[in-house]
Amino acid sequence: MSLLGKLRELEVATRREHPDLTEAMAERWEALPAHVKTPSQMLGRRTNGCEGTHGVFPRCNLACTPCYHSKDSMRVRTDGEHTVSEVDRQMEFLRERRGPGQYAQLIGGEVSLLAPDDHAASLQAMLDHGRKPMSMTHGDFDYDYLEQLALDPRTGKPRFKHLSFAGHFDSMMFGRRGIKRVHDEVELHPYRRAFVDMFERLKREHGVTYYLAHNMTVTPRNMGQVAQVIRDCHDMGFRMFSFQPAASIGNTNRWKDDYDEVTQDRVWAQIEAGVGARIPYKVVQIGDERCNRTGYGAYMGDRWVPVLDDLVARDHVARDRFVETFGGMDFEAPLLAARLVRAIASKPSAIPEAARWAVRFARRAGGVRALKATPPVAVTFVMHSFMDARQVRPAWELLEQGVMSEDPEIRATQERLQSCSYAMSHPDDGRLVPACAQHSVLDPFENLKLMELLPMKEPAAAP
Repeated sequence: MSLLGKLRELEVATRREHPDLTEAMAERWEALPAHVKTPSQMLGRRTNGCEGTHGVFPRCNLACTPCYHSKDSMRVRTDGEHTVSEVDRQMEFLRERRGPGQYAQLIGGEVSLLAPDDHAASLQAMLDHGRKPMSMTHGDFDYDYLEQLALDPRTGKPRFKHLSFAGHFDSMMFGRRGIKRVHDEVELHPYRRAFVDMFERLKREHGVTYYLAHNMTVTPRNMGQVAQVIRDCHDMGFRMFSFQPAASIGNTNRWKDDYDEVTQDRVWAQIEAGVGARIPYKVVQIGDERCNRTGYGAYMGDRWVPVLDDLVARDHVARDRFVETFGGMDFEAPLLAARLVRAIASKPSAIPEAARWAVRFARRAGGVRALKATPPVAVTFVMHSFMDARQVRPAWELLEQGVMSEDPEIRATQERLQSCSYAMSHPDDGRLVPACAQHSVLDPFENLKLMELLPMKEPAAAP
């Protein structure tokens, strides 16, 4: 490469965001419905949203009530070669459509049913295409599996510097080793603790850092226990607690309750009761408020302090200045110092605004002395509300035809699908599909095809 070519490459690498990401976010913002194009909206301005795999390993070895996967998913063989190949194809398409540096979930059935090397190869494929992967699991695996995933079998040294996992734990799951049936959430605390302990041991023994999220489906049976889960588990080592009000998607044989009782406001009230504070979520929005609520903050001991307060006007200004200055900047990518300098140089007013925000946060936290005495630990609270299949199917069919429904309920569903922050990649037909449409409409057909492609192996005949 010529000197001029190297200088051009360096200029691009030190921009606040890659040009491909800038273009993809502009496209995302343009496609959003008008009602979500608010100053608090991060889609198309800070991120393109999360991504997930599909049709890769739909089988699971636990039973959940409810289960969002179609009943045929249990009749598909978990196959490493198929998984790695499909993940690579899907991530390549996502990189093309959404730019680099986006968060992607390695999700399907149970990820730990993959052999450790196949799991590792899938994560590497995601990294190779500029994704930030997170493995989705029920957490019912041993340290040996985690170590084999993290370490290169040839050298014994780490093949990943960092791992991200989301562990799903709730009392609606059946078949976990050591506790086949759970009566209440407290009984799962030792398993939650053991999950975190595995990653702490990996970090201690091999230097592999980690980020852990805690997922929990909320039904009428465990809704009243959400607050206690947060009180008991907020200091275990999870950096995110994500709650999903149950929806009628997937295997209808496992729809056991009236999920209409599990409203957003009731679940959020439980989360706030567990935190012991109001959780501001209107200052930063990702997608449609009817789908997602997010509260960013940090614990100081047992007290949670929000990063931004939606009742403080100046915090809205700080948010706006941050987005204007940094846009979709990836703070984990190379050449961060140079990119920060260029971004701040273009918006020098960001410095005094950041200083004013820091003063406000310190006051909320109890002052500088309190921050020094008890360093804050970042913990995010999220609620994702999926939609019932009976609403999604007709809404998606009309969207595919380019038609907006006149029926208020169906139209509201269409608006939420258009604002979806969680997409699945379909490289064969060039589509990005919202997760609710994937699970409600496409998964059943995909799993029927996968049953033919990856049939469960017949047990060996008795001699």
